[in-house]
Amino acid sequence: MRVVHVVTAFPRSDDDVITPWLVKLIAAQRESGLDASVLAPAYRGLGARTVLGVPVRRFRYAPRPCETLTHDETVPDRLRRSPAYASLIPLYLAGGVRAGRRVGREAPDVVHVHWPVPHALIGAAARSASNGRSALVCTFYSVEIRWIEHRLRWLRPLLRWSIRTADAVTAISSETAARVRRLAEREVAVIPFSGAVWGENALVARESGRVEGPLRLLFVGRLVERKGVEYLVEALEHIRRERPAELTIVGEGEWGPVIRREVERLRLESHVRFTGYVPERRLREYYQTCDIFVLPAVVDSKGDTEGLGVVLLEALRFERPVIGSAVGGIPDIVRPGETGWLVPPGDPEAIAGAALEIAGDPGSALGIARKGRRFVEERFSLERVVAELTDVYRSAIRARRETRG
Repeated sequence: MRVVHVVTAFPRSDDDVITPWLVKLIAAQRESGLDASVLAPAYRGLGARTVLGVPVRRFRYAPRPCETLTHDETVPDRLRRSPAYASLIPLYLAGGVRAGRRVGREAPDVVHVHWPVPHALIGAAARSASNGRSALVCTFYSVEIRWIEHRLRWLRPLLRWSIRTADAVTAISSETAARVRRLAEREVAVIPFSGAVWGENALVARESGRVEGPLRLLFVGRLVERKGVEYLVEALEHIRRERPAELTIVGEGEWGPVIRREVERLRLESHVRFTGYVPERRLREYYQTCDIFVLPAVVDSKGDTEGLGVVLLEALRFERPVIGSAVGGIPDIVRPGETGWLVPPGDPEAIAGAALEIAGDPGSALGIARKGRRFVEERFSLERVVAELTDVYRSAIRARRETRG
């Protein structure tokens, strides 16, 4: 089965750190016997090449110096910070549709579109160029739906069309699937594209639940508004009224100055460490040595929030107790009393209360973390994701054949 993934961004070289989950997924598909490849936009003129064992074709859409709409940050974030980039969108779509037609003439079995607005246009062009032989699969990640519902309502007809035109639709969480169904009534398969970032040998289980010294909290992710890290900083101040504690923040982003100001306001400079991005080896060490991992996500001013929460899966693979906000796709991972602690978004006192509960009964917390690890291995394993996606592809191919008669 030949599958072409249409994506916004894919690593530009073997040492590029973006979309590691997508690389792992496609590599696993190839190992399973699928002929999987990628169609992505160019970055500063970058052309076709094999990256981490995956064949990648790239479409040009602007002069080399201007081809920076994608890869460095998400397109919505790029447009919000620099509205002038909107002038590249028509060129991006034109270049993508042309490339889609070229792909379609090769008649792959499946064109798998990620972030269907606007990439469903590229997928539909490929299907048309294949004379209707290629099946179109669209996967939704929540951010595109929320962005349109809150900021770009005039694109809702395109969003609905992208759902209806697909031969099969998937979503990365139950919450995202529900949003898709509200827009267009149809079957949506919930397939979380995660849990594959760390290999089996990465797991280092904790032998004891005992917490010694300061309580070590960890956050990992891009420092953007929807992560809610400033609420975690405030929670640290509440925790420190009861016992010593420190926070490590791994990542970078535009919201960093807001978080640092909160640290300064609460006079926590000596108890909060900002590491920036770190190599995989160091990141493993942070997971291994933390006492609690926290993802304090919120719905941001654009209406965006966590589509799933991949970092929670990573932390659970290291058997660390996790605290997550009850928002977006996080409840698909964090089940109170079973896999972790769920708190209301934007509630520092609730975060602090959960952290102190974990610290007060570390043995029970370790037991929940171990249940969480088993849950992740069962529900979010790479093998399961590949198998479920393959089933969706087969269903889409059958639906396409029925449509063609």
